[in-house]
Amino acid sequence: MPDSAPAGGLDAFIAGLPKAELHVHHVGSASPRIVAELAARHPDSAVPADPAALADYFSFRDFAHFIDVYLSVVDLIRDAEDVRLLTFEVARDMARQNVRYAELTVTPYSSTRRGIPDRDFMAAIEDARKAAEAELGVTLRWCFDIPGEAGLASAEETLRLAVDLRPEGLVSFGLGGPEIGVPRPQFKPYFDRARAAGLHSVPHAGETTGPETIWDALRELGAERIGHGTSAVRDPRLLDHLAEHRIPLEVCPTSNIATRAVATLDEHPIRQMVEAGVLVTVNSDDPPMFGTDLNTEYAVAARLLELDHLGVAGLAKNAVEASFLDAPGKARLAAEIDAYAAAWH
Repeated sequence: MPDSAPAGGLDAFIAGLPKAELHVHHVGSASPRIVAELAARHPDSAVPADPAALADYFSFRDFAHFIDVYLSVVDLIRDAEDVRLLTFEVARDMARQNVRYAELTVTPYSSTRRGIPDRDFMAAIEDARKAAEAELGVTLRWCFDIPGEAGLASAEETLRLAVDLRPEGLVSFGLGGPEIGVPRPQFKPYFDRARAAGLHSVPHAGETTGPETIWDALRELGAERIGHGTSAVRDPRLLDHLAEHRIPLEVCPTSNIATRAVATLDEHPIRQMVEAGVLVTVNSDDPPMFGTDLNTEYAVAARLLELDHLGVAGLAKNAVEASFLDAPGKARLAAEIDAYAAAWH
């Protein structure tokens, strides 16, 4: 790390840096305090109600085990009050890290199929969104994503919820869950319809599978950003395509280690992505589940990329550029980042 940016100083810089986050999951952002509170309200759940026990519970053997644990936490969100509480508290945690804008990936199918009325769900997230902006200064937007493991029925329902009941904060349409055994092309009709309705395409791809999954996301789903994209570095032609067309990657370093998509942080391909000219953004994915937060992910990226404070500010501006924030909003947040960085010394 450059001498001009000692680790402690850089950590302080990151903590105060205005930031945007583009790849962070709604339920996956539930803090141990909130998860424990929900578990205590729903004692029939397998999730521990003791915050201290959650660290062991959130220790994943592999990606499949992570999905199992994630779904057990989803099962704690059983009514609109749970949804509203979770959403606002996630925004509160973001505000503490100086996150100004976030596109939160929401999986409404997981809640509506458990019996939460669809209109109540929409009202709960929208109420929390408006309160977060007014009370916390955090602007939230939604990405509604298909839980790939639930098949095409979940795609049809997610599309219905997105298009027919479209909440004001919705900007994009995604695809999450496991990639192995869940080929991207089958979801093309749903993405076509979502895009026709004016939603942006932001599927996960190439996290636990190879570059061909990313190509599928680009060609079949019209992806404008790629969630993770870890395996892109295995295909130089793909890296060139992403760089040439300015298609951002939503990189989540600690998540990739926790789910065993990458063996160690020092082997993470983020440097190769940046050196290839790809627009890289840094994100936390499911932060409490992975024992991280966005500030920590910026510190990890700074180490792996050997960045000083201006380099870290550049990463923050990448997220603004790659976001679906409107042009005046982008200009304001980019200017705030520049002013903060300029005043640091």
